[in-house]
Amino acid sequence: MPLIRSQWSLDVAARKDLSVDTNTERGDVVEFVGASTDITEHHRVRADVEKAFEEIKPLNKQRHDENVVLREQLDQAFMFEEIVGTSSALQGVLFRLMKAAPTDSSVLISGETGTGKELVARAIHNRSRRSQRAFVSVNCAALAPSLISSELFGHEKGAFTGAIQRRLGRFELANGGTIFLDEIGEVPLDTQVALLRVLQEREFERVGGTQPVKIDVRVIAATNCDLEAAVEKGTFRPDLYYRLNVFPIQVPPLRERQDDLLILLEYFVLRFAQKMGKHFKTIDKRTVELFRSYPWPGNIRELQNVVERSVIVSSDRVFCVDAAWLSRDSRRVSLPQQPKPADTDEDARRERQIIEDALGGSRGRVSGPNGAAARLRVPPSTLENRIKKLRIRKSHFKLS
Repeated sequence: MPLIRSQWSLDVAARKDLSVDTNTERGDVVEFVGASTDITEHHRVRADVEKAFEEIKPLNKQRHDENVVLREQLDQAFMFEEIVGTSSALQGVLFRLMKAAPTDSSVLISGETGTGKELVARAIHNRSRRSQRAFVSVNCAALAPSLISSELFGHEKGAFTGAIQRRLGRFELANGGTIFLDEIGEVPLDTQVALLRVLQEREFERVGGTQPVKIDVRVIAATNCDLEAAVEKGTFRPDLYYRLNVFPIQVPPLRERQDDLLILLEYFVLRFAQKMGKHFKTIDKRTVELFRSYPWPGNIRELQNVVERSVIVSSDRVFCVDAAWLSRDSRRVSLPQQPKPADTDEDARRERQIIEDALGGSRGRVSGPNGAAARLRVPPSTLENRIKKLRIRKSHFKLS
C-alpha cells in the first residue's frame, strides 16, 4: 500500500523536526500520486464489474424463468410421484387431479385393476392443504365383513370378544388428513350406513361406543367395478354413491396410453436397475415391439412386474424381456395342439413349417428375446415339446 508507506515517511520526518530534503518530498509526492492512481483504478474496475452484473441480471432472470418453465414442463410430463406419461388420456386425469386437489370435496376414482388409482389419490393428498397430515390407505376388499366396522371406526374396550382395550380406527388415525378407501364397492351395506354418516355429519361411533366422535377428514374412494350397476342391483346405497361421487376421476387403462409405453418402460428399467446395481446401455428392439403390441390386461402393475423380473435376468448391457412372461391368453399363437384325425398329416406339416421358419429366423435358438418362441409368441417350454414331438433338429438351423 503506497499511501501507507508515504504517511509513515512523513511521521518519521516530523519526529526529526521536519528535517527533510527536497528529494524526500518529491519521493513522497510520487508515492502519493501512485496511491491515488491505484485507488482510482480500483474504483474504475469495481464500477465496470458492477455494470457488468447489472447487464447480466436480466439474462439470469431470463434463464431462471426458462428453468422454471422447463421444470413445469417436466412436471407436466411426469407430474406426481410415480404417475409417469405424456399421453392425452393421462393429461386429462392430471388436469382433473389438479383441480380437485386444493378442495375438500370427496373424490371417486374409477379404473381397472393396476391402473394406479392409489397413486392418483396420494397425488391429490400431496397437493392439498392436508398434505402435512396423515394419508391413510384402506383396502376394503382385504377386510373381513365382520371386522370392517372396527377397522374403520375403532372399538371400545369389551365391545366384543378379544377387545381388551380401546382401539382407534382408520378414520381417527386420518383425522385432519385424508383417508383413501380402495375397492369401496366391497363394503357391506351396514357399514355403508356408517360411512354415509361420516360424510354427512362428520362424526361416527366406535363399535361398542355410545358417544359420537367428531372427525375432520377428506374421503377419497376408488373402485374397479361399476358402482352405478351395483346401485341398480341394490348392493350399493345410492345416497352413499352420490356422496362419494362429488368429483369423479376415470383412470384410463394402459392400452389407451400407447404414447406412454416407452416412457414407462424406460422409467421402470432405470428404477429397478438402480435398485439392483445394474446399468443397461440399451433396450432390446424386440422388447420395445413386444411392449407396444401387448394389450397389458394387468395394466401398469403387470408392466412393472414384467420389467422387474426382466431386470433380474438380463445382462448388464442389454435389457430384454422374455415374451413367455407376458399373459399367455393374450399372446397364445394358433399352433395346432391336437389336430383332427381326418387331417392329421396336413396339420402336422403346417405346424412343422411354422416352427422351422421360426427356427430359421432365430438360427436354431428357442428362448430369449430373439428366439423362436418369442417370434411365435408361445412359451419356450411349449415350443420345445412340439419340436421334440415333431422330431425337428434345431442344430440344422444353427448352421444355416
